[in-house]
Amino acid sequence: MALANLSLRLIFMDNTKLTAENRTSILKQRFSQLFGGGSRTYQAPGRVNLIGEHTDYNSGFVMPAAIGFHTMVSIAPRPGRKLVIYSENYSEHIELDLDHLPVARTGHWSDYVIGVVKMLERAGKTLVGANVLVVGDVPQGAGLSSSASLEVAIGYALLDSSDHRPDQTSGTMCNGTGIDRTKLALLCQQAENEFVGARCGIMDQFVSSHGKQGQALMLDCRSLDYRLLPLPDGVALAICNTMVKHSIAKGEYNQRRAECEAGVRELSKCLPHVLALRDVTAEDLDTFGHNLPDVVRRRCHHVISENARVRQAATALESGDLPAFGKLMLESHRSLRDDFEVSCSELDLMVQLAGQAEGVYGTRMTGGGFGGCTIALVESACVEAFQQTVQEGYTRATGCKPEIYVCYAADGVGQMF
Repeated sequence: MALANLSLRLIFMDNTKLTAENRTSILKQRFSQLFGGGSRTYQAPGRVNLIGEHTDYNSGFVMPAAIGFHTMVSIAPRPGRKLVIYSENYSEHIELDLDHLPVARTGHWSDYVIGVVKMLERAGKTLVGANVLVVGDVPQGAGLSSSASLEVAIGYALLDSSDHRPDQTSGTMCNGTGIDRTKLALLCQQAENEFVGARCGIMDQFVSSHGKQGQALMLDCRSLDYRLLPLPDGVALAICNTMVKHSIAKGEYNQRRAECEAGVRELSKCLPHVLALRDVTAEDLDTFGHNLPDVVRRRCHHVISENARVRQAATALESGDLPAFGKLMLESHRSLRDDFEVSCSELDLMVQLAGQAEGVYGTRMTGGGFGGCTIALVESACVEAFQQTVQEGYTRATGCKPEIYVCYAADGVGQMF
Protein backbone atom coordinates (compact mmCIF):
# COMPACT_ATOMS: atom_id res chain seq x y z
CA MET A 1 0.00 0.00 0.00
CA ALA A 2 1.56 3.28 -1.11
CA LEU A 3 1.63 6.03 1.48
CA ALA A 4 1.75 9.00 -0.91
CA ASN A 5 0.95 12.04 1.25
CA LEU A 6 -1.86 10.41 3.21
CA SER A 7 -1.49 10.56 7.00
CA LEU A 8 -0.42 7.27 8.51
CA ARG A 9 -2.90 7.85 11.31
CA LEU A 10 -5.77 8.27 8.84
CA ILE A 11 -4.84 5.03 7.11
CA PHE A 12 -5.00 3.14 10.39
CA MET A 13 -8.15 4.87 11.66
CA ASP A 14 -10.11 4.49 8.42
CA ASN A 15 -9.06 0.98 7.41
CA THR A 16 -10.10 -1.34 10.23
CA LYS A 17 -9.34 -4.43 8.14
CA LEU A 18 -5.59 -3.89 8.03
CA THR A 19 -3.74 -6.97 9.18
CA ALA A 20 -0.86 -6.76 11.62
CA GLU A 21 1.49 -7.51 8.73
CA ASN A 22 -0.04 -4.64 6.70
CA ARG A 23 0.38 -2.22 9.56
CA THR A 24 3.97 -3.26 10.13
CA SER A 25 4.78 -2.93 6.44
CA ILE A 26 3.27 0.56 6.30
CA LEU A 27 5.17 1.67 9.38
CA LYS A 28 8.46 0.36 8.03
CA GLN A 29 7.84 2.07 4.69
CA ARG A 30 7.14 5.39 6.38
CA PHE A 31 10.17 5.00 8.66
CA SER A 32 12.36 4.41 5.62
CA GLN A 33 10.99 7.57 3.98
CA LEU A 34 11.82 9.61 7.08
CA PHE A 35 15.11 8.13 8.21
CA GLY A 36 16.30 5.57 5.68
CA GLY A 37 17.11 1.98 6.51
CA GLY A 38 15.18 -0.69 8.33
CA SER A 39 13.48 -0.67 11.72
CA ARG A 40 11.79 -2.81 14.34
CA THR A 41 8.16 -2.09 15.20
CA TYR A 42 6.21 -2.28 18.45
CA GLN A 43 2.75 -1.46 19.70
CA ALA A 44 1.05 -0.87 23.05
CA PRO A 45 -2.74 -0.72 23.49
CA GLY A 46 -5.14 1.68 25.09
CA ARG A 47 -7.64 0.35 27.60
CA VAL A 48 -11.20 0.47 28.84
CA ASN A 49 -12.23 -0.20 32.42
CA LEU A 50 -15.06 -2.73 32.62
CA ILE A 51 -15.78 -2.25 36.31
CA GLY A 52 -14.02 -0.80 39.36
CA GLU A 53 -14.18 3.00 39.15
CA HIS A 54 -12.49 5.40 41.59
CA THR A 55 -11.15 2.40 43.47
CA ASP A 56 -7.57 2.58 42.19
CA TYR A 57 -6.43 5.51 44.33
CA ASN A 58 -8.13 3.84 47.30
CA SER A 59 -5.80 0.81 46.96
CA GLY A 60 -8.70 -1.25 45.65
CA PHE A 61 -9.59 -3.46 42.71
CA VAL A 62 -10.14 -2.65 39.04
CA MET A 63 -10.99 -4.72 35.98
CA PRO A 64 -9.73 -3.16 32.74
CA ALA A 65 -9.13 -4.74 29.34
CA ALA A 66 -6.56 -3.72 26.76
CA ILE A 67 -8.30 -2.78 23.50
CA GLY A 68 -7.42 -2.87 19.83
CA PHE A 69 -6.37 0.76 19.55
CA HIS A 70 -2.62 1.28 19.82
CA THR A 71 0.38 3.52 19.84
CA MET A 72 2.81 2.10 17.29
CA VAL A 73 6.55 2.73 17.22
CA SER A 74 9.16 2.01 14.57
CA ILE A 75 12.72 2.40 15.81
CA ALA A 76 16.32 1.87 14.77
CA PRO A 77 19.55 2.67 16.65
CA ARG A 78 21.66 5.62 15.51
CA PRO A 79 25.20 6.61 16.53
CA GLY A 80 25.66 8.65 19.65
CA ARG A 81 23.20 9.56 22.39
CA LYS A 82 20.54 11.48 20.50
CA LEU A 83 16.89 10.48 20.05
CA VAL A 84 15.16 11.84 16.95
CA ILE A 85 11.43 11.23 17.32
CA TYR A 86 8.80 11.99 14.68
CA SER A 87 5.10 12.04 15.61
CA GLU A 88 2.83 11.28 12.68
CA ASN A 89 -0.19 12.45 14.67
CA TYR A 90 1.27 15.91 15.24
CA SER A 91 3.39 16.07 12.05
CA GLU A 92 6.44 17.24 13.98
CA HIS A 93 9.68 15.92 15.36
CA ILE A 94 11.73 16.44 18.48
CA GLU A 95 15.38 15.79 19.25
CA LEU A 96 16.57 14.72 22.70
CA ASP A 97 20.12 14.61 23.97
CA LEU A 98 20.15 11.67 26.37
CA ASP A 99 22.93 13.34 28.37
CA HIS A 100 21.07 16.65 28.74
CA LEU A 101 17.37 15.92 29.02
CA PRO A 102 14.90 18.74 29.74
CA VAL A 103 14.35 19.31 33.45
CA ALA A 104 10.78 20.60 33.31
CA ARG A 105 7.60 19.80 31.39
CA THR A 106 6.26 22.20 28.80
CA GLY A 107 2.75 20.90 28.15
CA HIS A 108 3.88 19.49 24.80
CA TRP A 109 3.08 15.91 23.71
CA SER A 110 6.78 15.15 24.06
CA ASP A 111 6.50 15.46 27.87
CA TYR A 112 5.25 11.86 27.97
CA VAL A 113 8.25 10.65 25.98
CA ILE A 114 10.77 12.71 27.93
CA GLY A 115 9.31 11.52 31.22
CA VAL A 116 9.67 7.86 30.26
CA VAL A 117 13.24 8.39 29.03
CA LYS A 118 14.18 10.12 32.29
CA MET A 119 12.70 7.34 34.43
CA LEU A 120 14.39 4.58 32.41
CA GLU A 121 17.75 6.29 32.71
CA ARG A 122 17.18 6.92 36.42
CA ALA A 123 16.44 3.20 36.83
CA GLY A 124 19.88 2.38 35.44
CA LYS A 125 18.96 1.62 31.83
CA THR A 126 21.61 3.18 29.62
CA LEU A 127 19.73 3.95 26.43
CA VAL A 128 21.32 4.33 23.01
CA GLY A 129 20.56 6.92 20.37
CA ALA A 130 17.72 6.07 18.02
CA ASN A 131 15.50 7.27 15.21
CA VAL A 132 11.86 6.82 16.19
CA LEU A 133 8.54 7.05 14.34
CA VAL A 134 5.39 7.23 16.49
CA VAL A 135 1.77 6.98 15.36
CA GLY A 136 -1.33 6.32 17.44
CA ASP A 137 -4.93 5.42 16.71
CA VAL A 138 -6.16 5.53 20.33
CA PRO A 139 -8.93 8.16 20.31
CA GLN A 140 -7.62 11.14 22.26
CA GLY A 141 -9.71 12.79 24.94
CA ALA A 142 -12.02 9.77 25.18
CA GLY A 143 -10.59 8.36 28.41
CA LEU A 144 -9.04 5.33 26.67
CA SER A 145 -5.50 5.98 27.92
CA SER A 146 -3.73 7.24 24.83
CA SER A 147 -1.04 8.65 27.14
CA ALA A 148 -0.31 5.32 28.86
CA SER A 149 -0.26 3.62 25.47
CA LEU A 150 2.38 6.10 24.26
CA GLU A 151 4.45 5.75 27.42
CA VAL A 152 4.50 1.95 27.39
CA ALA A 153 5.16 1.70 23.64
CA ILE A 154 8.07 4.15 23.82
CA GLY A 155 9.53 2.54 26.93
CA TYR A 156 9.41 -0.98 25.52
CA ALA A 157 10.83 0.08 22.16
CA LEU A 158 13.70 2.06 23.68
CA LEU A 159 14.66 -0.80 25.97
CA ASP A 160 14.67 -3.31 23.16
CA SER A 161 16.53 -0.97 20.83
CA SER A 162 19.13 -0.49 23.56
CA ASP A 163 19.71 -4.25 23.58
CA HIS A 164 17.41 -5.01 26.48
CA ARG A 165 15.76 -7.94 24.75
CA PRO A 166 12.45 -9.42 25.96
CA ASP A 167 12.75 -13.05 27.03
CA GLN A 168 10.21 -14.75 24.78
CA THR A 169 9.40 -17.47 27.27
CA SER A 170 8.77 -15.49 30.44
CA GLY A 171 7.85 -12.11 28.99
CA THR A 172 10.50 -10.58 31.24
CA MET A 173 12.61 -7.83 29.76
CA CYS A 174 16.17 -8.91 30.44
CA ASN A 175 19.52 -7.25 30.49
CA GLY A 176 22.23 -7.13 33.13
CA THR A 177 19.83 -5.98 35.83
CA GLY A 178 16.51 -7.02 34.26
CA ILE A 179 13.20 -5.18 33.99
CA ASP A 180 9.85 -6.91 33.74
CA ARG A 181 6.52 -5.64 32.43
CA THR A 182 5.35 -4.63 35.88
CA LYS A 183 8.51 -2.58 36.38
CA LEU A 184 8.01 -0.98 32.98
CA ALA A 185 4.44 -0.06 33.94
CA LEU A 186 5.61 1.44 37.23
CA LEU A 187 8.29 3.51 35.51
CA CYS A 188 5.75 4.81 33.00
CA GLN A 189 3.35 5.70 35.80
CA GLN A 190 6.21 7.45 37.58
CA ALA A 191 6.92 9.43 34.41
CA GLU A 192 3.33 10.65 34.28
CA ASN A 193 3.19 11.41 38.01
CA GLU A 194 6.56 13.09 38.43
CA PHE A 195 7.33 14.67 35.06
CA VAL A 196 4.01 15.17 33.27
CA GLY A 197 2.35 16.09 36.55
CA ALA A 198 -0.77 13.88 36.34
CA ARG A 199 -1.75 11.95 39.47
CA CYS A 200 -2.78 8.79 37.63
CA GLY A 201 -2.93 5.37 39.26
CA ILE A 202 -1.19 2.26 37.96
CA MET A 203 -4.14 0.72 36.11
CA ASP A 204 -3.59 2.24 32.66
CA GLN A 205 0.09 1.44 32.29
CA PHE A 206 -0.35 -1.96 33.91
CA VAL A 207 -2.98 -3.29 31.53
CA SER A 208 -1.17 -1.75 28.53
CA SER A 209 1.81 -3.86 29.62
CA HIS A 210 0.03 -7.05 30.74
CA GLY A 211 -3.18 -7.23 28.69
CA LYS A 212 -4.11 -10.44 26.91
CA GLN A 213 -6.26 -11.07 23.87
CA GLY A 214 -9.75 -12.23 24.80
CA GLN A 215 -9.30 -11.55 28.51
CA ALA A 216 -10.03 -8.91 31.10
CA LEU A 217 -7.52 -8.25 33.86
CA MET A 218 -8.47 -7.96 37.54
CA LEU A 219 -5.80 -5.92 39.31
CA ASP A 220 -5.17 -5.43 43.00
CA CYS A 221 -3.90 -1.83 42.98
CA ARG A 222 -2.09 -2.31 46.29
CA SER A 223 -0.16 -5.54 45.76
CA LEU A 224 -0.19 -5.44 41.92
CA ASP A 225 -1.29 -9.07 41.91
CA TYR A 226 -3.56 -9.73 38.95
CA ARG A 227 -5.76 -12.38 37.37
CA LEU A 228 -6.67 -12.80 33.73
CA LEU A 229 -10.37 -13.51 33.22
CA PRO A 230 -12.02 -14.89 30.06
CA LEU A 231 -14.26 -12.69 27.94
CA PRO A 232 -16.45 -15.07 25.91
CA ASP A 233 -16.16 -15.25 22.14
CA GLY A 234 -18.92 -13.42 20.37
CA VAL A 235 -19.04 -10.52 22.84
CA ALA A 236 -17.83 -7.06 21.84
CA LEU A 237 -16.80 -4.11 23.96
CA ALA A 238 -18.80 -1.12 22.69
CA ILE A 239 -17.35 2.16 23.95
CA CYS A 240 -19.74 5.07 23.48
CA ASN A 241 -18.20 8.54 23.56
CA THR A 242 -20.66 11.21 24.71
CA MET A 243 -18.37 13.83 23.11
CA VAL A 244 -18.65 16.02 26.22
CA LYS A 245 -16.29 16.70 29.11
CA HIS A 246 -17.61 19.12 31.67
CA SER A 247 -15.21 21.74 32.96
CA ILE A 248 -15.79 20.75 36.60
CA ALA A 249 -14.22 17.33 36.06
CA LYS A 250 -10.70 18.05 37.33
CA GLY A 251 -11.76 19.95 40.42
CA GLU A 252 -14.44 17.41 41.31
CA TYR A 253 -12.00 14.53 40.85
CA ASN A 254 -9.62 16.11 43.35
CA GLN A 255 -12.54 16.73 45.70
CA ARG A 256 -13.57 13.07 45.55
CA ARG A 257 -10.05 11.99 46.45
CA ALA A 258 -10.08 14.40 49.39
CA GLU A 259 -13.44 13.08 50.59
CA CYS A 260 -12.19 9.49 50.45
CA GLU A 261 -9.10 10.49 52.42
CA ALA A 262 -11.29 12.24 55.00
CA GLY A 263 -13.28 9.03 55.41
CA VAL A 264 -10.10 7.04 56.00
CA ARG A 265 -8.87 9.50 58.62
CA GLU A 266 -12.11 9.26 60.58
CA LEU A 267 -12.59 5.50 60.29
CA SER A 268 -8.98 4.77 61.23
CA LYS A 269 -9.65 6.32 64.66
CA CYS A 270 -11.79 3.27 65.45
CA LEU A 271 -10.10 0.86 63.05
CA PRO A 272 -6.32 1.33 63.34
CA HIS A 273 -5.59 -1.19 60.57
CA VAL A 274 -7.36 1.00 57.99
CA LEU A 275 -4.86 2.63 55.64
CA ALA A 276 -7.24 3.08 52.70
CA LEU A 277 -10.91 2.46 51.93
CA ARG A 278 -9.77 -0.88 50.56
CA ASP A 279 -9.44 -1.97 54.21
CA VAL A 280 -13.02 -1.04 55.20
CA THR A 281 -15.93 -3.48 54.94
CA ALA A 282 -19.60 -2.62 54.54
CA GLU A 283 -20.13 -3.79 58.11
CA ASP A 284 -17.33 -1.48 59.31
CA LEU A 285 -18.99 1.47 57.61
CA ASP A 286 -22.37 0.63 59.20
CA THR A 287 -20.81 0.29 62.65
CA PHE A 288 -18.25 3.09 62.69
CA GLY A 289 -19.38 5.50 59.99
CA HIS A 290 -22.06 7.32 62.00
CA ASN A 291 -19.75 10.30 62.63
CA LEU A 292 -19.00 10.82 58.95
CA PRO A 293 -20.69 13.68 57.10
CA ASP A 294 -23.37 12.29 54.80
CA VAL A 295 -21.45 13.14 51.63
CA VAL A 296 -18.26 11.46 52.88
CA ARG A 297 -20.19 8.40 53.98
CA ARG A 298 -21.72 8.06 50.52
CA ARG A 299 -18.31 8.38 48.87
CA CYS A 300 -17.00 5.63 51.13
CA HIS A 301 -20.05 3.48 50.42
CA HIS A 302 -19.38 3.65 46.70
CA VAL A 303 -15.74 2.61 46.98
CA ILE A 304 -16.45 -0.22 49.42
CA SER A 305 -19.35 -1.59 47.38
CA GLU A 306 -17.45 -1.14 44.10
CA ASN A 307 -14.56 -3.25 45.39
CA ALA A 308 -17.07 -5.97 46.24
CA ARG A 309 -18.61 -5.70 42.77
CA VAL A 310 -15.23 -6.20 41.08
CA ARG A 311 -14.73 -9.45 43.01
CA GLN A 312 -18.24 -10.59 42.14
CA ALA A 313 -17.67 -9.65 38.49
CA ALA A 314 -14.55 -11.83 38.42
CA THR A 315 -16.59 -14.78 39.65
CA ALA A 316 -19.23 -14.08 37.00
CA LEU A 317 -16.66 -14.06 34.19
CA GLU A 318 -15.00 -17.23 35.42
CA SER A 319 -18.36 -19.01 35.36
CA GLY A 320 -19.40 -17.45 32.03
CA ASP A 321 -22.39 -15.69 33.63
CA LEU A 322 -22.63 -12.53 31.50
CA PRO A 323 -26.11 -11.56 32.74
CA ALA A 324 -24.73 -11.45 36.29
CA PHE A 325 -21.76 -9.41 35.08
CA GLY A 326 -24.10 -7.02 33.30
CA LYS A 327 -26.20 -6.54 36.43
CA LEU A 328 -23.05 -5.58 38.35
CA MET A 329 -22.18 -3.03 35.66
CA LEU A 330 -25.56 -1.34 36.08
CA GLU A 331 -25.20 -1.35 39.88
CA SER A 332 -21.79 0.25 39.44
CA HIS A 333 -23.26 3.01 37.31
CA ARG A 334 -26.01 3.73 39.82
CA SER A 335 -23.46 3.91 42.62
CA LEU A 336 -21.27 6.28 40.61
CA ARG A 337 -24.32 8.40 39.83
CA ASP A 338 -25.95 8.49 43.27
CA ASP A 339 -23.22 7.87 45.88
CA PHE A 340 -20.08 9.16 44.17
CA GLU A 341 -21.90 11.74 42.03
CA VAL A 342 -19.54 11.68 39.05
CA SER A 343 -22.04 10.92 36.31
CA CYS A 344 -23.87 13.54 34.24
CA SER A 345 -27.01 13.72 32.12
CA GLU A 346 -25.18 12.70 28.94
CA LEU A 347 -23.65 9.61 30.54
CA ASP A 348 -26.97 8.65 32.12
CA LEU A 349 -28.71 9.01 28.76
CA MET A 350 -26.08 6.88 27.02
CA VAL A 351 -26.46 4.16 29.65
CA GLN A 352 -30.24 4.27 29.28
CA LEU A 353 -30.08 4.00 25.48
CA ALA A 354 -27.52 1.20 25.53
CA GLY A 355 -29.45 -0.73 28.17
CA GLN A 356 -32.52 -0.76 25.94
CA ALA A 357 -30.69 -2.08 22.88
CA GLU A 358 -30.88 -5.72 21.82
CA GLY A 359 -28.01 -8.01 22.73
CA VAL A 360 -26.65 -5.84 25.57
CA TYR A 361 -25.61 -7.68 28.72
CA GLY A 362 -24.69 -4.59 30.70
CA THR A 363 -23.49 -1.00 30.46
CA ARG A 364 -22.05 1.71 32.69
CA MET A 365 -20.05 4.92 32.63
CA THR A 366 -16.32 4.31 32.51
CA GLY A 367 -13.52 6.64 33.53
CA GLY A 368 -13.39 9.60 35.88
CA GLY A 369 -16.84 10.94 35.00
CA PHE A 370 -18.58 14.23 34.15
CA GLY A 371 -18.56 13.20 30.49
CA GLY A 372 -16.42 10.89 28.44
CA CYS A 373 -17.49 7.36 27.67
CA THR A 374 -19.71 4.47 28.62
CA ILE A 375 -18.85 0.82 28.11
CA ALA A 376 -21.32 -1.88 27.07
CA LEU A 377 -20.96 -5.64 26.63
CA VAL A 378 -22.80 -6.47 23.41
CA GLU A 379 -23.36 -9.67 21.45
CA SER A 380 -21.22 -9.34 18.33
CA ALA A 381 -24.18 -10.21 16.08
CA CYS A 382 -26.05 -7.20 17.46
CA VAL A 383 -23.25 -4.63 17.20
CA GLU A 384 -24.40 -2.88 14.01
CA ALA A 385 -27.96 -2.50 15.28
CA PHE A 386 -26.59 -1.33 18.64
CA GLN A 387 -24.50 1.38 17.00
CA GLN A 388 -27.41 2.66 14.94
CA THR A 389 -29.91 2.62 17.81
CA VAL A 390 -27.65 4.34 20.32
CA GLN A 391 -26.25 6.86 17.86
CA GLU A 392 -29.67 7.89 16.57
CA GLY A 393 -31.19 8.09 20.05
CA TYR A 394 -28.35 10.14 21.50
CA THR A 395 -28.20 12.52 18.54
CA ARG A 396 -31.95 13.03 18.64
CA ALA A 397 -31.89 13.85 22.36
CA THR A 398 -28.75 16.01 22.47
CA GLY A 399 -28.10 17.27 18.95
CA CYS A 400 -24.58 15.80 19.25
CA LYS A 401 -23.43 12.77 17.26
CA PRO A 402 -21.51 10.32 19.48
CA GLU A 403 -18.58 8.18 18.45
CA ILE A 404 -18.93 4.45 19.11
CA TYR A 405 -15.81 2.29 19.13
CA VAL A 406 -16.29 -1.46 18.83
CA CYS A 407 -13.36 -3.33 20.36
CA TYR A 408 -12.24 -6.69 21.61
CA ALA A 409 -9.73 -7.39 24.37
CA ALA A 410 -6.19 -7.20 22.99
CA ASP A 411 -2.65 -8.17 23.91
CA GLY A 412 -0.40 -5.85 25.86
CA VAL A 413 2.79 -4.26 24.58
CA GLY A 414 5.00 -6.25 22.23
CA GLN A 415 6.89 -6.37 18.99
CA MET A 416 4.79 -6.38 15.84
CA PHE A 417 5.25 -8.90 13.06
